[in-house]
Amino acid sequence: MAPPALVLLPVALAGILWGYDRWQAKRGKRPEGRLPVHFGWLFALAFIACLTHPALDWMNTYGIRLLEPFSSRWFYGDVLFIIDVWLWLGMGLGLWLSLRREKRGGDWRKVARVTLAGVLAYIGVNAGVTYAAEMARYDAPYLPGQVAIGSPPPVAFWRRATIVGVPNDWWARNSETGALEPITDRRCAWPDTDTLRQTNSQLDAFLFWSRAPFAMRAEDGSVVLQDARYSGNSTFTLALPDVACEEPAAVD
Repeated sequence: MAPPALVLLPVALAGILWGYDRWQAKRGKRPEGRLPVHFGWLFALAFIACLTHPALDWMNTYGIRLLEPFSSRWFYGDVLFIIDVWLWLGMGLGLWLSLRREKRGGDWRKVARVTLAGVLAYIGVNAGVTYAAEMARYDAPYLPGQVAIGSPPPVAFWRRATIVGVPNDWWARNSETGALEPITDRRCAWPDTDTLRQTNSQLDAFLFWSRAPFAMRAEDGSVVLQDARYSGNSTFTLALPDVACEEPAAVD
């Protein structure tokens, strides 16, 4: 969600809700028990609601371009899996309990507050797990400018698939031994992508999106580009059948 949308969408949402309330009042169908509707408070609540969308998108490893259209830079939180089942279940349960208590005349707001507190605590725990995992950069062979990415799995939120390195030289932590190992033993030298991307729109899109790119040798000796975040997923690859794999230069 771009910065202009963070201003325009809350105004539009608040305007629709405020207009609907006025429309009901004119037709005599406004519920008597409804609290007074103020546009300013509606805008504030809509603004908070619109902020949660980019905030939650930022928390995964896929990333979000928060500053579009002013900048195409990607931002990553590495805190939650892109579709976190526990977060959805927790919020869904809280909503159900809150609605149930409201129908029975109970204090439904308390359930909502407890649910929000639980969600924030869960996010905080995940942030701590990611922070601990990303300290793995200090265990890896040192490369200038190297970064660490702690990727949360779909269900086991207390674990992280950790990768450390720089573009085209990534190391992954072995889940059994705990040791950092090269992401692949078929690594290729990085091809001349500056030239290739001028005639290959797929390559241009891949490089724009990729956060942890590396080149590896295909079965026929050509180059396949992958992203170390999703190295086990064939969907996030790009074959370069006309580019021969060359051995990467040795690192001193």
